[in-house]
Amino acid sequence: MKTELQALVRDEALLQQCLDGADVAPLLMVLVHLSGEEAWLDQVRPFITGPWNFHENAPDALKQRMRQRLREVLIDYAAGNRDLPAEPPAHLLRRMLSAGVGGEVPEEYIPMILEETMLDDEDPKTVHWRTPPTAEALNGFKAVIVGAGVSGLCMAIKMQEAGIPFVIFEKNRTVGGTWLENGYPGCGVDTPNHFYSLSFEPNHDWTEHFSKRSELWAYMERVADKYDIRRHIRFDTEVVSARFDETASVWTVTTRTAGGPEEVVEANAFISAVGQLNRPSIPDIPGIDDFAGPLFHTARWDETQDLAGKRVIMIGTGASGMQVGPTIAPDVAHLTIFQRSAHWAVSNPNYHAKVSPGKMAALKHLPFYAKWYRFQLLWASSDGLHASLHVDPNWASPDQSLNAANQKFRDDITAYITAQIGDNPDLLAKVIPPYPPYGKRMLRDNHWYKTLTRPNVTLTNTPIERIVAEGVVTRDGVLHPADIIVMATGFVAQKMLWPMEVVGRAGQSVRDAWGDDNPRAFLGITAPNFPNLFMLYGPGTNLAHGGSAIFHTECQVRYIMQCLREMIETGARVMECRQEPHDAFNALLDATHEKMVWAHRGVGNWYKNKDGRVVTNSPFRLIDYRRMTAQLDRNDYAMA
Repeated sequence: MKTELQALVRDEALLQQCLDGADVAPLLMVLVHLSGEEAWLDQVRPFITGPWNFHENAPDALKQRMRQRLREVLIDYAAGNRDLPAEPPAHLLRRMLSAGVGGEVPEEYIPMILEETMLDDEDPKTVHWRTPPTAEALNGFKAVIVGAGVSGLCMAIKMQEAGIPFVIFEKNRTVGGTWLENGYPGCGVDTPNHFYSLSFEPNHDWTEHFSKRSELWAYMERVADKYDIRRHIRFDTEVVSARFDETASVWTVTTRTAGGPEEVVEANAFISAVGQLNRPSIPDIPGIDDFAGPLFHTARWDETQDLAGKRVIMIGTGASGMQVGPTIAPDVAHLTIFQRSAHWAVSNPNYHAKVSPGKMAALKHLPFYAKWYRFQLLWASSDGLHASLHVDPNWASPDQSLNAANQKFRDDITAYITAQIGDNPDLLAKVIPPYPPYGKRMLRDNHWYKTLTRPNVTLTNTPIERIVAEGVVTRDGVLHPADIIVMATGFVAQKMLWPMEVVGRAGQSVRDAWGDDNPRAFLGITAPNFPNLFMLYGPGTNLAHGGSAIFHTECQVRYIMQCLREMIETGARVMECRQEPHDAFNALLDATHEKMVWAHRGVGNWYKNKDGRVVTNSPFRLIDYRRMTAQLDRNDYAMA
């Protein structure tokens, strides 16, 4: 880092660009980190009111003094013999964290923050051998990973670092998972992508704060190349079934390539990285095969179709619908949107903002700036809202909100929606949900509300009766004509691991254990009767209150790596979750959900199964789940 700093201070124009382009809060943290001058916290803290860059209003003169002082500090470090400090002293760190986000950061979060920021460039989530295994022990252990999305890549990187042999089976032609498959117009991330990335592999070249699909996919392609993971991947190969052989204590995995024969491999560990959102959900609408024009799902977008000047019907107003609709509306002749139920959507000033060249330069070149910026986004996107999603049993209006904080949030979003829609009572009645905020996935406003006011856009919540050759007929008998129908109807999320046939002990399949919509797992990772099976983004691990799915992935990968270490170091052939910890965890999961917004009786969402049990989501704070998965408890498992 010292050499890079010396090069930076020699390039006066680049140094100035970095200082001018940096956001105030992470710049403050860099200054105090390097100088130890706590007085700057007192001077700047009153002007920082939250964790986003638009939550600061420091005077220009104060910003200039900060930049000048940091310039002096950087030059002094570059010229002297001092090494850059890897971590601020403990007495200063919490003050810095709290000042940087304009609020109190509790002591319990500091270990998690230090992990995510990796101030010393060492990944604390890496699992090291306690007793280095012999080459024979390593080579005798084989693992199969299913899926080469971000979870599969992360798992593969950590296994490769440990020297554990593995193969990845990927049904698609290349890596990327959901960011490969979802190529619909406007597709992008709704988590700030400087946080929505692997903690050990940050990307300083994002062109937007909330990047579109092409950049996210390109990031995963680069990760696969940098870590040389492709040599382990068999592309265009789908896992048909996996059966646990109790006699040999291995998984027999059957794969199939398009047009090719089935093949069988054996593995000591079977790791699913298929997640929850990989199989499109196609609604069972009468006449769906009768439509005369193109009909396709957003996750299987037909790029051969030109929508310009066409009458388009879009069924669904969830995350993909809110991204597709505003993107195609200016070009189509008419867009008719069918809404089953309204969604809440919040505005973020950074959602369509580009990353300035100066900020990009600061991320690349200013010491520790990218790390403190990642902390800022972690805090902005993690547990801040969690407390407001709990039910107050004494709350007077439980149908529309949960508590005072949730009601204020409802009032604020309603005011925002009203300002966007304008004087249109009929449209407002359709788009303001009757249920509490966060009852369904909270979405980002992608100019959605403004799009609904366009003269060539119609939003209808009249239920669909059937699809006919000419379009869609609603229950009131009205025909809505269309040239193209787009299904923005989400995924088969509750039927996890489907369509793979996964069979554990005594011939019990996952479908026997879970049915079609009631998956359960210990920590969302392991399950009784399925030895040596590990799941990434499994039951009860979807994040709906904030955070990044990649954060959970890294927690799960660390845990699984500890499991694999336990097996290899001890020579165990079988590692199976015990029933008692599994049941206790799921009892806690369900009890916690009962007190939270996703179980609200007035909400239908993809988080619940047909019986109303929330099966996809984690009800826990990020810090809680990190704590649960940080250290393997050998007593939770039977080993042989």
